[in-house]
Amino acid sequence: MNKGNNYRLPLGYQTFCKPVCYTDMVYSFLVWLFTLVSIPVSKTNGLTLTVNVSGFPSNAGQAYVGLFNKEKGFPEFGKQYIGKVVAIKNQKCSVQFTGLPAGKYAVATYHDVNKNNKLDLNFFGAPTEAYGFSNNARSMFSAPSFAEAGVSCSANKTISITVY
Repeated sequence: MNKGNNYRLPLGYQTFCKPVCYTDMVYSFLVWLFTLVSIPVSKTNGLTLTVNVSGFPSNAGQAYVGLFNKEKGFPEFGKQYIGKVVAIKNQKCSVQFTGLPAGKYAVATYHDVNKNNKLDLNFFGAPTEAYGFSNNARSMFSAPSFAEAGVSCSANKTISITVY
């Protein structure tokens, strides 16, 4: 005769149901915890590109800084991948573009002295406000190409641009 519990499990449950063993539960929890802690944490935040701009003729107005990730539309403001408008202090500004995937980027910036949200041009179409590009790329009669201003980013990077 069976001493203790006279309860008998139905035939199909006898092989699957066992009395709870707290040692097994603690061991399972520790294995799970160790597995969770040992999983490498990957950076999903992406890269940071810091752009330091200098050479502004004054602190008046604001700086437009555009980050482009493809040749099409470069350097037309409004077609940038990410754009930022920042204050100018001590004739300089600094902008950080965060969360970027690795790749090639080009930066275009200009000094909007009168805050009219555009790069002012003279009668001949030449800019009357200071401007610049990554790699300090310049062309004689037009904007540089994306290839000339392009910067490869596979890790966090800081670049400098001088406007004039």
